[in-house]
Amino acid sequence: MKIPTTLKHKPVVVSENYEKVDGRLAGNTDAKGLSLGLAQWNDRGKVDISAKVWRYTGEKWSRQSEELPLHRVLDLSILLCRSLAHFREAYRYEHMYDPQEPVIDRIGLQGDAMSVAICTDNERINEDIKLFSQVLSDDDEMIGERLSTLSKILKDMGY
Repeated sequence: MKIPTTLKHKPVVVSENYEKVDGRLAGNTDAKGLSLGLAQWNDRGKVDISAKVWRYTGEKWSRQSEELPLHRVLDLSILLCRSLAHFREAYRYEHMYDPQEPVIDRIGLQGDAMSVAICTDNERINEDIKLFSQVLSDDDEMIGERLSTLSKILKDMGY
């Protein structure tokens, strides 16, 4: 499906067949495309690039389409990778984390640090964390395929 070019987000690089590879939703998703382009929030004289997931309801492009600045896409990737590393060893804890030290890591970025922590404010954390861990386990092959691909691309780029 062709991604629209007449809306506020201006696509530059696109993946128009995303519905074929959208994880467990492949073939049955409203996420029809991904794009990198000029952000919809750009003001005169200020240009940002964003990533966008284009969702289509069957009749029109959805207002639920998501647009994120590129650094947030990368920050989410960092959060995911650090979480995956935690859950590989989480079996060592009774509740899959240390309630006395819920902070998993602090990752230095921009002269400060991004915290990665278990959300102890969630009143159902002990059951939700088990469900979360199970889904990570169930989706391990699909996530692993994408991480391996990302790793190869990053290595090819010199990272």
